[in-house]
Amino acid sequence: MNYSEFLKMIPEAFLVLSLLIVFVADFCLAKTKVKGNTMQFLTVGMLVVTAAATLLLAKPESAFGGLYVTSAAVNVMKVILAAGTVIVCIMAQPWIQRSAMKLEGEFYMLVISTLLGMYVMMSSGNFLLFFLGLEMASVPLACMVAFDKTINSAEGAAKYILVATFSSGVMLFGISFIYAATGTLYFDDVAAKITAEPLTIMGLVFFFSGLGFKISLVPFHFWTADTYQGAPTPVTGYLSVISKGAAAITLCTILMKVFQPMVEYWDYMLYIVIVLSITVANLFAIRQSELKRFMAFSSISQAGYIMLAVVGNNQLGVAALTYYVLVYIVANMAVFTVINVVEQNNGGRTDMAAYNGFYQTNPKLSFLMTLALFSLAGIPPFAGMFSKFFVFMAGVQNGDPWAYFVVFIALVNTVVSLYYYLLIVKAMYITKTDSPLPTFQSDANTKVALAVCTAGIALFGIVSCIYEWIAAAGL
Repeated sequence: MNYSEFLKMIPEAFLVLSLLIVFVADFCLAKTKVKGNTMQFLTVGMLVVTAAATLLLAKPESAFGGLYVTSAAVNVMKVILAAGTVIVCIMAQPWIQRSAMKLEGEFYMLVISTLLGMYVMMSSGNFLLFFLGLEMASVPLACMVAFDKTINSAEGAAKYILVATFSSGVMLFGISFIYAATGTLYFDDVAAKITAEPLTIMGLVFFFSGLGFKISLVPFHFWTADTYQGAPTPVTGYLSVISKGAAAITLCTILMKVFQPMVEYWDYMLYIVIVLSITVANLFAIRQSELKRFMAFSSISQAGYIMLAVVGNNQLGVAALTYYVLVYIVANMAVFTVINVVEQNNGGRTDMAAYNGFYQTNPKLSFLMTLALFSLAGIPPFAGMFSKFFVFMAGVQNGDPWAYFVVFIALVNTVVSLYYYLLIVKAMYITKTDSPLPTFQSDANTKVALAVCTAGIALFGIVSCIYEWIAAAGL
């Protein structure tokens, strides 16, 4: 083995270095009073360095005989996910400081570990390395969900890990079918040998089912609401955007590269899943009164929109998917930052009734929450409108009449999503209550996270160089 090929894995190498630095710092600062802020500073700093190194140094590479393969589009997604993880670490610090257990080091190490697994998963050129990356991302995530050590948190983690285990088994079953049909696990070799026969079609369905769980697509979504509700709010935000983005770009890459000869089969499978995900999630979101469960169904619906970009089966679809994930990160993390700070200042309440009259006592937070919700709904001139536009445009690129029908259903569902997002706006601005949440001062971490997210919501839609940078990266 040529060990110099490890130098081609620049993003992963920097994450491993970050993990070692955070581990040593946690050990050395165990009994000091500055541990919490120092651990956050180190983690955020190393993630920024990782993103910068990926942006400036990482190039499309192939290592270890095709086991590790990365592209410009994957490197762009790595930068975006690292930036989103920085926001999660910033908004999580107040929750960690107020929790009974001061486990800053453990939390940040888990965050870096799961991000490392996602990086490996996205850059895999072999089904075996892909599966290892998937498990590297899933196991630390289960620990993060259970981090609060409450009954709800433990229940959410148990459901997550059980369903993750089952979906991994189904995925391995599908991969075994593909291996039986082609005699290889390398993506390029599989693409050259695979044909549409019953064995490979079943392998495709089982493989898609496993990743459908990670992206929370219907009908693989049943774990989502309970896990989102039970997990700590920063972890819920991480699950809803970072994990989803990594799985989406991985599925997009594998479908377009490995299963390209079977495009007529997975296209129609995607049509069904997209329509179900957007429609079912929207209908269930209307019925929710608990805000984290509400955002769970919102994320399922958003996952349907994300996968709509894959239907086009071209480079425009990859760019649209990546841009959608970028905009979704800033909008969704803005919502979860507000939920987190309200939860910390309102006795742990996350029900929608807690936001009744919120504008009277906390107008700035109400305004920022409204901007984020409008972006998620796709209302112009916010970035969410442009991301949906590019996804719809990518979805109809192949000219299939069924694709036009799916895009039409997605357009109709944007009206439904606007209705349920406005339910929160109505609670904050219109619904009266005798005991609104008292006025409180947001901490510095919350202000920084909201400033970054709000700037993204306002600017990503009008600063064209952002989309041009993403579109310039080919698959």
